[in-house]
Amino acid sequence: MRIALFPGSFDPITLGHVEIIERGLALFDKIVVAVGTNSQKKYMFSEAERLQMLQATFAHQPHIQVESYSELTVEFARKNNIPFILRGLRSPSDLEYEQPIAYINQHLNPNIEIVCLLSKPETGHISSTIVREVIRYKGSLAGLVPDAVIKQLNLL
Repeated sequence: MRIALFPGSFDPITLGHVEIIERGLALFDKIVVAVGTNSQKKYMFSEAERLQMLQATFAHQPHIQVESYSELTVEFARKNNIPFILRGLRSPSDLEYEQPIAYINQHLNPNIEIVCLLSKPETGHISSTIVREVIRYKGSLAGLVPDAVIKQLNLL
């Protein structure tokens, strides 16, 4: 069974994330979508809320598992026997950001393989940072986040 880890903060999950994860299912039998803790970030949503958004988004997908972790991503992958890390690239700046992280992850665990998929043009402009601004100013989230997130935010 080919298993990949798709790590992120998902604050909140966007349709860009969903697109990469669902396309990843063509390459992997199972994808573990894992909410990690980034000490450099201040979150809009709690870890529990972000997990709930992910679980609601992927409730219909038996090959997607939602988890959380608070350690190095590569260590979480090693402990869970996950040999691949799946990442999405929207722009050249994403590559500049992801490349050194991939090198460090492979240094820390030479058995890990990093797989990057390029975003499709229709989702390449969506980022969690932009979505948080739309939320702050009460703009429309249609076409930016999954319906499950819109439903959850209406309850907050």
